[in-house]
Amino acid sequence: MSGKPKTNSVLFTTKGQVVIPAWLRREFHIENGTRAVVQATPDGILLKPVTKHAIARLRGILKRKPVGRPFAEEWAEHKAEEKALEDAKYERNTRGSR
Repeated sequence: MSGKPKTNSVLFTTKGQVVIPAWLRREFHIENGTRAVVQATPDGILLKPVTKHAIARLRGILKRKPVGRPFAEEWAEHKAEEKALEDAKYERNTRGSR
């Protein structure tokens, strides 16, 4: 995305359901039946769709050299890199709305 971030408002149903705008579903490859991880953050609720594109990005993370670092250490590094990418994307998308 470039320029001012595109935003929409959404409504929650009595069951807590919400409709994700079509442009976001396209951008994040969300199809019927797509699952998402829901996470509480200091800024609010974060939905992370679990799509074949997201899974493809992670492919290979579990393939490790037999004599490599401990998995917990590698996973922590991966999560820190993922958070940095998300923070950078959030910063780019909110820069124009301040």
